[in-house]
Amino acid sequence: MNKKLFVLLVILMSLSLTGIIFVQVYWIRTSVDDKEEQFSRTVTDILDKVASRVEKREMKDYSDRLASLVDSIGQPKTTQFRNFLFVDRDLNSDEILFYSHGILEEDYNITSTFFDNLSGDDDTTTIKNFTSKRTKAVFKEEFGLDGKSYSLTPIQKAEKIGGLSKIDKAAWEDVFMEYAKSRPIHKRVSKQELELLLSQELGNRNIDIDYEYGVYSQGYPTKVKSKKFKFSESKMYRAPIFKDSEGNTSFSLLLTFPKMKKFLFQSIMSMALLSLIFTLVIMIAYSSAIYQLIKQKQISEIKTDFINNMTHEFKTPIATINLAVEAIRNPKSIDDKEKVLRYLGMIRDENKRMHAQVENVLRISKLEKNQLDIRKDRVDVHDIIVDAIAHIELIVEDRGGYVKSNLNAERSEVLANDVHFTNVIVNILDNAVKYSVESPKIDVFTEVVKNSIIIKVQDRGAGMSKAVLKRVFEKFYREHTGDIHNVKGHGLGLAYVKRIIEDHQGEVYAESEKGKGSTFFIKLPLI
Repeated sequence: MNKKLFVLLVILMSLSLTGIIFVQVYWIRTSVDDKEEQFSRTVTDILDKVASRVEKREMKDYSDRLASLVDSIGQPKTTQFRNFLFVDRDLNSDEILFYSHGILEEDYNITSTFFDNLSGDDDTTTIKNFTSKRTKAVFKEEFGLDGKSYSLTPIQKAEKIGGLSKIDKAAWEDVFMEYAKSRPIHKRVSKQELELLLSQELGNRNIDIDYEYGVYSQGYPTKVKSKKFKFSESKMYRAPIFKDSEGNTSFSLLLTFPKMKKFLFQSIMSMALLSLIFTLVIMIAYSSAIYQLIKQKQISEIKTDFINNMTHEFKTPIATINLAVEAIRNPKSIDDKEKVLRYLGMIRDENKRMHAQVENVLRISKLEKNQLDIRKDRVDVHDIIVDAIAHIELIVEDRGGYVKSNLNAERSEVLANDVHFTNVIVNILDNAVKYSVESPKIDVFTEVVKNSIIIKVQDRGAGMSKAVLKRVFEKFYREHTGDIHNVKGHGLGLAYVKRIIEDHQGEVYAESEKGKGSTFFIKLPLI
């Protein structure tokens, strides 16, 4: 994939993911705000209803007491009857409207102590009972054929008997409200009544949340409040209570919810949680996709390097074989048996070299597919190390170096495959030789730690940077040094080492410093 296109895709995907996260966060905040606004409207409506129910209950109490006093007095002290009559005639329809309104007024002279007046006066207060009778009748004028006879035919008649009119009721309520103002607030409404009404109204709206309430007079607290109620301007709902006829009052019913935020958030918790889960899934999928893209890009680069290395390493033996074949075909050389045998030996050696490289690739492939037969037996680690050193000893001596073994482990028997484990040690020693710029100087140590044996291979070669050290056991990975062919190999040796050691339930790791050499550690469980 083109590098610019890859960067563009990453930027677009990142912007899209950021946009999704922003939208989710905005939606959750908006939902909380909407829930809070809806909650505020509901609570305000509840407070208005509670205040209205308290006012109506107080009015009813006084009305019931008044009715009880009227019944106990019996006959009124004075009685008056007033009657109003209205007659109208419609010439167009020959209809006559008769309307009468009679008012019976009964005065009981009930004392002012009825209102619990605190003044102590015993003056009588005019409390009257009004009963109204309203009659409406419509008559049709009819004349006989001779024009002389005349009659009124009723076509509509209605009669109503009732109590006070709206104006009279308003007057009574105004008088009552003025007298009610003189009573202490704790006698007009109790804490039990407020708690009952608030619980009922909140329950009717399916609001199950702890609350605190209080009645304040002109900003000052009264006795009517819950134990834990605290005044707070920012988290409080209020409604006027005990209003007079003009709508004015000095009392306010206050309500607060200590756990309101938690309640509102819980109301959208399920949707918010689902939203967060889906967003998290998208983030994980996005991160995985980016990681895989980068990984594939790295693998593509590594495989390109691997192909270049393999091509170079196959090109040399193929060229050598071609030259040897051409030399054998030369008439001057074909009769020289010694030369022919030398050229045939070169062909055999180069063929073995290519075969070994192919075997390494196939071995790694089989190991990844679990197709490699690794049968384990009781073996001595020290014997395998000695055998592996013998494989590279001549090469090291040819370059003027040395391989020293310090096999100090008291116990050295493990369960392993001797062939593959020998290859592991040879690969590590071979790396130490290849990456030693000067004469190879290699030390091999063994020691027992708890129930494991530690094999340590230390060299004084080129060393590795921390970045290379993290990836040194990856398949196909090789450090770039400007000329990728300055050290022969194809990045499979240490990958093979790691897979074999892990199959033996062991561990392999390395320590290195650039320019000072490397140390490889192999840890295997002892029998």
